[in-house]
Amino acid sequence: MVLTLSVKHVIDLLHEHQPIINLILKKMETEKREYRLKPGFSNSFGTGWEVMMNNFLRLFLLVIILIIVAAPLKTVQFKLNPSDFNFGHWDMEDMFRIGSFGILAAFYGLIGLLYTFLIAPVFRYGGKLMFVQSVRQEKPEFETLIKGFRENYLSIILANLLVTALVVLGIFALIIPGIIIGCRLAFTAYLVMDKKLDPIEAVETSWRMTRGHGWTIFLMGFSSFFIFIFGLIMILVGVLPAMMWISTSFATLYQSVLNEKEKPAETVAA
Repeated sequence: MVLTLSVKHVIDLLHEHQPIINLILKKMETEKREYRLKPGFSNSFGTGWEVMMNNFLRLFLLVIILIIVAAPLKTVQFKLNPSDFNFGHWDMEDMFRIGSFGILAAFYGLIGLLYTFLIAPVFRYGGKLMFVQSVRQEKPEFETLIKGFRENYLSIILANLLVTALVVLGIFALIIPGIIIGCRLAFTAYLVMDKKLDPIEAVETSWRMTRGHGWTIFLMGFSSFFIFIFGLIMILVGVLPAMMWISTSFATLYQSVLNEKEKPAETVAA
């Protein structure tokens, strides 16, 4: 009898304080989902893993889409077989075949070049913003992938061209400068999409933001190579999670550095 009254009393108390309990549970859930955003190698990969697991299905689909978008023309191959031509006795048919092959190859090469620099970057930049949304605990919207076509298309294309040109020039200058430039401009795509900066501003801001974090970015890029290789070893099953983990880790580093840079300004304003 005593036990029955005690249980009934507890149930009544639970019903009476249900709103408070719900608030506490909600707060606990929110605190549990908060990510530790602090610039650094281990924290970026650690938090990146947590972000990946909390948004696995959406990011899994995102990576699949980015892979499909990245190389639609890789299946087109042109192979010139010398045995198909009698070089000792060329005729008009052989010349026509070689000419047609050259024109067709040039046409597909031009289409591939235009696609690489005018279309693919929009999807790639949009994907980076989706990873940042995941780090911010926002719902990654797939519309973001094509958002660049409507809003800041020119900035995306020019920023991609500028970064590519700077890195290539750096590589020609004994490779190491190219690696340094690549590391220091790693945040350019995020800034174009997240802060809507123009190409010059994005490059300059990325250079400033990554000051003091160059080695972290380099080590993350170096480690990402082995993470990807390990994914390949896992009978290709691990390739997609490897790509997801790498992308969420770099998005985590960007958000961590961004918080670090913006915090002093907020303190002064307060």
